[in-house]
Amino acid sequence: MPSNFMNSTRDHKFILKEWLDLNAVLTTERFKDGYTLDDIDFILDNALKGAKEVVAPSCEEADQIGSIYEDGHAYMPESCKEAYHFIQQNGFCSSNKNKNDPSAVPLCVMWSMMEYMIGANPHLGTILAGPAAAGEIIEEFGSDYLKDLYLEKMFSGEWTATMCLTEPAAGSDVGDMTTKAYPTDEPGVYHVKGTKCFISHAENGVCDNTIHLVLARIEGAAPGTRGLSLFIIPQYLSDTEGNLLEHNDVSVSGIEHKLGLKGNPTCVLNFGEENKCIAYLLGDPPGKDGRGAGMRQMFRVMNEERLMTGHGALSLSAVAYHNAAAYCQERIQGRPFTNPKGDRVPIIQHEDVRRMLMFQKAHVEVFRAMIINNFYLLDLAYNSSDPELAEKCSALTEVNIPIIKAYCSDMAIECISEALQCYGGYGFSEEYPIAELYRDCRIYPIWEGTNFIQSMDLAGRKFTMAKGKVFATWLQEIVDFINSNQNAASFEKEFTIMMDALKNYQEILNTLKGYMGEGKVQLMPLYSTRILHATAKLLGGKLILDQALIAKKKMDELGSDHFDYPFYNGKVASARFYVRNIVPEIETTLKIFKDGDTSALDVVEEAFFV
Repeated sequence: MPSNFMNSTRDHKFILKEWLDLNAVLTTERFKDGYTLDDIDFILDNALKGAKEVVAPSCEEADQIGSIYEDGHAYMPESCKEAYHFIQQNGFCSSNKNKNDPSAVPLCVMWSMMEYMIGANPHLGTILAGPAAAGEIIEEFGSDYLKDLYLEKMFSGEWTATMCLTEPAAGSDVGDMTTKAYPTDEPGVYHVKGTKCFISHAENGVCDNTIHLVLARIEGAAPGTRGLSLFIIPQYLSDTEGNLLEHNDVSVSGIEHKLGLKGNPTCVLNFGEENKCIAYLLGDPPGKDGRGAGMRQMFRVMNEERLMTGHGALSLSAVAYHNAAAYCQERIQGRPFTNPKGDRVPIIQHEDVRRMLMFQKAHVEVFRAMIINNFYLLDLAYNSSDPELAEKCSALTEVNIPIIKAYCSDMAIECISEALQCYGGYGFSEEYPIAELYRDCRIYPIWEGTNFIQSMDLAGRKFTMAKGKVFATWLQEIVDFINSNQNAASFEKEFTIMMDALKNYQEILNTLKGYMGEGKVQLMPLYSTRILHATAKLLGGKLILDQALIAKKKMDELGSDHFDYPFYNGKVASARFYVRNIVPEIETTLKIFKDGDTSALDVVEEAFFV
């Protein structure tokens, strides 16, 4: 797909320079001696240039050649190795997490750049995210010895890293995992034995060493998730100078043959086949109650991976949209509906094609607003000198994480399907880019906890977090926005719709509370995915309307002859489309939920097989 990678920096520049108050982050202690707002254009333009010229050409080999498994080892195509090191060496990824790196940029800027990199070659997504995530965990929970051993290599991206949870008999039900850890005579050092599966980039030939973050149960620890501990298991042992020593009894027994992301080696990984696998415990061993700290520690990684998954879905849907728009402008077919005897026209002039393109455009801008705004909140949570603001921003991101992961990845499939439809029969052909994007994107609703798990995290945990105070704060932001802008000139209809949607959404929450009070607890998992989508649509309407208010002012200032007028006009159109066509679906969800249909639960199981 090298010649078909398409994206633009314009919306990112709008988000970072016009919508968000980026100076609030750039003037914090962490970033005050670094970049300024004037540097954003240069940073984004160069990232997009690198994505197009260096990273995108590697995508074709990744899909067509795919991952290779030979003689017990897994590899990516050579061009992917070059692309990975280009991204890392140019500071687009892992080094940004290094608190001692003066050239680091805020997360909201980094993940804007990463949209280009992952869109250019999504097969690199997890390998890019792994090293920094492992570095942060080691930095927070590791001993000084482990920090000396691994941090430099992690933050430079010189070594890669994985997150190992899933086992052949324990997928989403993490508490059933059987991987065991046995203490040695050396404190904090264990031997681990077990098998993990679906491990992205467990081995790839890109770097000399891979550091695995592995959940395992220390002998005698409590059952279930509460007894799990987190370990560092390197593929190769090393000294503090970074010199590789012997292999660490970690082996790849095979790779999966997948629908998409074929260049991303998804491995079955065996630990301790020869009972020699050295593992380093992060933090303390389980206490007398048998409780380990592994799940709590791993959630630090998983939350970022969930954001990365939603971000990956954005990245691919953006590329699909830009390709579809370009194709529709070039493809000549049919005559205007209003002038059937007229000349044939580009299909972008046909009504339903414009609907499909606007569906994609509006959703891509909603995804991007959700994701970059969330990273902006994390920037403030991590770096603000105002503890009250930092705490509030952190709480808001807790609610946003399952929404971003699930809604963006669910709807990205629909967006890319619309892009494929724009191409007609050509879209179904592998010679055109959308088929691969459709295949590659399908994993995101499954990765990092299926989207049902995200919906239960939202409805079952985030709604009640801190006795409901966290979610109340999150929802109040939307209430305040609607109340403050309901009379905004030329947006009266949109805010009327948002007001109705808010009332319907609050009734969804009350209905859920009523069902729980009546003991109808099975209705939560039956409807939780739809509740998450309704939550996301309310948030999406708020964010894209907030952007439209700014864009409308710019349109009025610039006039229709200005070169930037089409961008702002498009922002307003996206907001109108999303609010008028998508947000009203919240009312439908309410009607369905209030009806409380349980036919899916009541049907006899045998009916599914006849």
